[in-house]
Amino acid sequence: MKRAHYGIARGFACLFLLCIGWVAAQDWPQWRGPNRDGKTEGFLAPAKWPATLTEKWRLTVGEGDATPALVGGKLYLFTRQGDQEVAWCLDAATAEVLWKDQYEAQAVTGAAARHPGPRSSPAVVDGKVVTLGVGGVLSCLDAETGKVLWRNDPFPRIAPRFFTSMSPMFVDGLVIAHLGGEGNGAILAYNADDGSEKWRWNEEGPAYASPVLMHVDGVAQIITLTEKSVVGIAAADGSLLWRLPFVPSGRAYNAATPIVDGRTVIYTGAGRGTFAVKIQKQDDTFTAEQLWANPELAPQYNSPVLRAGRLFGLSDKGNLFCLNAETGQRCWVDSATLDRNGFGPIVDAGSVLMVLPSNADLIVFEPDDKSFKELTRIKVSEASIYAHPVLSGKWIFIKDQQTITLYELE
Repeated sequence: MKRAHYGIARGFACLFLLCIGWVAAQDWPQWRGPNRDGKTEGFLAPAKWPATLTEKWRLTVGEGDATPALVGGKLYLFTRQGDQEVAWCLDAATAEVLWKDQYEAQAVTGAAARHPGPRSSPAVVDGKVVTLGVGGVLSCLDAETGKVLWRNDPFPRIAPRFFTSMSPMFVDGLVIAHLGGEGNGAILAYNADDGSEKWRWNEEGPAYASPVLMHVDGVAQIITLTEKSVVGIAAADGSLLWRLPFVPSGRAYNAATPIVDGRTVIYTGAGRGTFAVKIQKQDDTFTAEQLWANPELAPQYNSPVLRAGRLFGLSDKGNLFCLNAETGQRCWVDSATLDRNGFGPIVDAGSVLMVLPSNADLIVFEPDDKSFKELTRIKVSEASIYAHPVLSGKWIFIKDQQTITLYELE
C-alpha cells in the first residue's frame, strides 16, 4: 500500500513539475517576442549542449520567412501555398492543425520573387491574430476558430520595392501597421474589434522596419523607421511628436527595429551606423537629443538586442559585434563572417544569446562584453532560414522556407 501511495505521489509530482515547466515558459506572441525586443524568459538552457537537437515533429506548411507566434500552447504561422497566403493554428506540442484561413495573394515579382512568402510575423493578443501579407493585406482573425473578423487593404497592389516586411502590433485596442509603398503610404491604426480606421499618419511610406512602443511622460509613442526617417508618433491620435532624418543610401535599407530603453531610442541602419537619442518633453513639444553615434557598426537585415547595457548585433558585413549602449563604443567585433548578406536574428535567451544565420547554423554564445565566446553550433535545417527561433522552456521552434520544426532539449 505504501508503495502504491508512493507511486501515486510520484506521478502527481511529475505532473506538477510539467505544469511548472509550462508556466515558467514564456509565450512569443509577436515580432521579436513579448516586448518586441528579442528577449524571452523561461528558456531552460542545458548545462551541457548536445551535438544535435531532438526533433519532436516537423510539418511542411509553405513558403515564407515570417516568425511564428506562440501563445497558450498554440502556434500561429503565416505562409504561402501556391497563390494563397495561409494563416495556420497548430497544437504546439503535436503539430495538429486546429484551423487554417487562406486568401488569394499578390504575386511577388522582381528580385523579391526568390522570397514569395510572407515576411511579416503574426501578432496574437486578447484572442485575436493579425497577419500582414506581402502585398499589404491586413487581416484579423479569431485566435480560437480562425474566423475572419476583418480584412483591410488600404493601398491595393502598392508595397515597398521588395514587398511588405514590417510586422504589425497591438496597442491599447488598436492594430498598428505601416502600409503602402515608397512615397505613398501611411502608419494606420485600426480598431482591433471591427477594423474601422481610427487614425493615419501619411507623411512617409514604409521601409522594412517594424515599430515598437515607448512611453515618455505618460504619452504612448510608436517608434519606427520609415523610408527616410526615424519617427515618434502619438499612439492616441497619430500626430507626429518628433522626427529625425535617416535616409538610406546605395544598397542600404531601413530594416532594423528600434530599441527602447527608458527615454533612450537606439536605431541603426547599414551604411550609416548606430545612434542613440534621448526623448524629452518640454511643455507640449518632444525633442530627440543625440547621446552618441557609432558610424562604423550597423546591421542590415536584423535587429540587435540590448542586454545589461550592452548591444549585441550582426553587422551588415556578417560579423557579430558588441557595443557599449551607454557610450556607443565598440566592445568587440568577431572576425568570423557568419552571413555575408547580414541575415541572422539574435535572441536573448536569459543565460545565453542565440544567433541564427540564413545557413541554418544555430549558434549559442555567452553574453560577454569582452569577446565572442561560442558555446555550440547546431545545424537545424538543410534549407535557408530567415525567421527567428522561438524558444519556450525546453522547446525550440524553427521555421525554414518551407517547414516548421519543433526541437526539444533533453
